[in-house]
Amino acid sequence: MGQPTEWWRSAVIYQVYVRSFADGDADGTGDLAGVRARLPYLAELGVDALWFSPWYLSPMKDGGYDVADYRAIDPAFGTLAEAEKLIAEARELGIRTIVDIVPNHVSDQHPWFRAALAGGPERALFHFRAGRGEHGELPPNDWQSQFGGPAWTRVADGDWYLHLFAPEQPDLNWAHPAVRQEHEDILRFWFERGVAGVRIDSAALPAKDPRLPDFVEGRDPHPYVDRDELHTIYRSWRAIADEYDGIFVGEVWLPDTERFARYLRPDELHTAFNFSFMTCPWDARRLRDSIDETLAEHAPVGAPATWVLCNHDVTRTVTRYGRTDTGFDFATKAFGIPTDLALGTRRARAAALLSLGLPGAVYVYQGEELGLPEAEIPVDRIQDPMHFRSGGVDPGRDGCRVPLPWAAGALYAGFGSLETPWLPQPVDWTSYAVDRQQDDPSSMLTLYREAIRLRPALGDGPLVWLPAPDGVLAFTRGADVQCLVNLADAPVALPADAEPILASGPLDTDGRLPGDTAVWLRV
Repeated sequence: MGQPTEWWRSAVIYQVYVRSFADGDADGTGDLAGVRARLPYLAELGVDALWFSPWYLSPMKDGGYDVADYRAIDPAFGTLAEAEKLIAEARELGIRTIVDIVPNHVSDQHPWFRAALAGGPERALFHFRAGRGEHGELPPNDWQSQFGGPAWTRVADGDWYLHLFAPEQPDLNWAHPAVRQEHEDILRFWFERGVAGVRIDSAALPAKDPRLPDFVEGRDPHPYVDRDELHTIYRSWRAIADEYDGIFVGEVWLPDTERFARYLRPDELHTAFNFSFMTCPWDARRLRDSIDETLAEHAPVGAPATWVLCNHDVTRTVTRYGRTDTGFDFATKAFGIPTDLALGTRRARAAALLSLGLPGAVYVYQGEELGLPEAEIPVDRIQDPMHFRSGGVDPGRDGCRVPLPWAAGALYAGFGSLETPWLPQPVDWTSYAVDRQQDDPSSMLTLYREAIRLRPALGDGPLVWLPAPDGVLAFTRGADVQCLVNLADAPVALPADAEPILASGPLDTDGRLPGDTAVWLRV
């Protein structure tokens, strides 16, 4: 495909959640065979790389983020040989592969942890401690799990182990050299199988204060977030990646922009996810501030920004932008929030042109190119541990993980299953099916394909804001193409002699850009 050496600086990367992408063996679960069969679709979409959420051997207590063996593919998805074929077949189509690594924890079924429970020396690879209280009946400290409840579970011999997520995900002790060596070996294992990069889950969490003190709000350094020891780890990883011309993208949630940028120094990670843009409401001023802040925090270390509207953990874009109850935080998942899907779809289409028009790399979560809304999962079908750990208050993340619709007239909308899929599809999802959108010039799928195809026309220069009315974003990237996004209610006139080359929706009868609409213009 003639991609530059530093392809990752401007790539469009598509996130594949294998379990819900396509079912190749008709058993109700997506798999590698399903992905391989759909590679032509992904090539036609025009993406540069695929990022796969964990496909490793796992009990699936947290959607595969509880890994039992990093060198084996979960049988529900296929085999290691199939993964190697997928990597090679995708590369033949000009599509690179990025795999997911979860350094903070493993599954409680991992051989190390099973040996630790049996009292072996592997216990030192985790954070086991005696409890507090007269009989050790209280957790060793007051840390709370990201999924709710205490971050400690007691085992049969009376000790407790740390898990910042679910109890089935014991945290690793990164102060132990065997933990570091194992992960370096895992990186080499996958780079040698042809992957182009690695996405690092919860990248700011693995290192812990060895004292494991109680949490004190505002204490610096934090006992388990963004500790300085992490940078030594990632510098050693970068040396390995450089041997294979590989890249890293980190999941780094940090409010401090200066500390965030430290992860992107030239000898550490190549890129990191930009969460402020993803969670920003549909508001021109706040979006512009988010864009400016993102570009500013990346500039000192020479790293490209990344832009993403949705992923496997957040409410889908159409639903977020269509929320009509402002009493909820924009990124909140909750039952029964009023949503105007028509409004959300218009805004999601405009947001697609905005994000694809910005300098840097863009990540597209599977189904976003179809305009899928968040699905409401019946309570008895919810599988996400976040729901159960919250006492049923949080609906969890399953609503953005529902199997994709491929063919409107087929069983389960062509997902490929003959048995009931692992999560139920809404009955109206046939209207979003790929075969209904494939040849529709007004569909979301066509919009994404055209935007990705035309994206190079925007140029590769720095973003320059242009004068625009209130509620409107306008910028150029150094070429003769401008991006104009109208977030206001009233339509706005286009620049004189401007030629629209792609719009998220029709212009009005006077040739003006309506509200909640974006356009790329040649001027």
